[in-house]
Amino acid sequence: MSKKTKAPKAPKAKKPGFFAWLKEAWNDNSITDPLVCKRTLQGIVFKFFGITVILGMCFAILYPILKLFPMIFCDVEDLGNPDVVWIPIHYSIVSFKAAIRLVFGNFSTMFLSLLYAAVTAFIQVVICAMAGYTIGRIKIPFKGLVFGLVIFQFVVPPQSLLISQYLNFKNFDILGIFQLTTGDTVDLINNPVTLYMLSILGQGLKQSLFIYIFSSFFQGLPKELEEAALIDGCGFYKTYLKIALPNAVPSIMVVAVLSFIWNYGDTYYTGYFHPDGPYLAMKLNQQFAATNANTVTDAVSKWYDKPAASSFTYDAVKQAAVLIYLIPLLVIYFIVQKRLVENFAASGIVG
Repeated sequence: MSKKTKAPKAPKAKKPGFFAWLKEAWNDNSITDPLVCKRTLQGIVFKFFGITVILGMCFAILYPILKLFPMIFCDVEDLGNPDVVWIPIHYSIVSFKAAIRLVFGNFSTMFLSLLYAAVTAFIQVVICAMAGYTIGRIKIPFKGLVFGLVIFQFVVPPQSLLISQYLNFKNFDILGIFQLTTGDTVDLINNPVTLYMLSILGQGLKQSLFIYIFSSFFQGLPKELEEAALIDGCGFYKTYLKIALPNAVPSIMVVAVLSFIWNYGDTYYTGYFHPDGPYLAMKLNQQFAATNANTVTDAVSKWYDKPAASSFTYDAVKQAAVLIYLIPLLVIYFIVQKRLVENFAASGIVG
């Protein structure tokens, strides 16, 4: 049997270069046409300014990061040297060692912070998905008012609700049951349960935004999906679990990532409701406060025999600690960044 021969592929047409295009335009006398010249010049000018703006924004964003590396990898004695701009004279990782010893220790604080952020993100995804499905798909009385309250909570600064929330958790009671049975209320301040209760009750960090994302997505689901599920014998809860949630993967992914990142770096709710908690963002703020600059400098000088340690040393150790703090966020971004960018449009965040 003779083998079938494949037809040769037609060669791809090459785009003419700039000089070839210029020669062709000159021969056609189109380059002398004022309208053609005007449009060509406008296109070149717009592209030039667009590329310039993009490069300028990239430089403005990346410059602090690029400036960071010579500082944290530089030897302590070379910090502040005017000759050291981009390339250190002597490389050293003393800044990282000091940051780990001062803040991270055995990295238990980072683990607990990641665990807290993951648990809170899971709670917020579950609660916000249910609330968003209720607002987006179910006909309930005063639905517009409920949705307006969600938007109102997003607009109102959280500081305006702090006093009432603090007092409620300071003297926590459920319909007077605790005071009736024990004679006193329960103090939940400085207790991690308070932070989880805020998320369960829909008062967590940026939770109204997450409800809006889910409600916008569920509003766009075709009604035929629910009708087909009803014909197949699915009830309300089964339709939500088997039909709505699997189709809401883009919104779930966006909300989970944003919730994890924001709760991992939160210092507002954790600082007020659980100030003694093992949260890495709070520990960084406390350890590298301006009043502790001399403490950090003296510690580096004593631990690593660096008598030339100065205020530049404090800045280098602080930047090294921030870089270590960002490692989990960078790992998450590089893992999910492709799917995350694709799902932003489908999540309803632009709706």
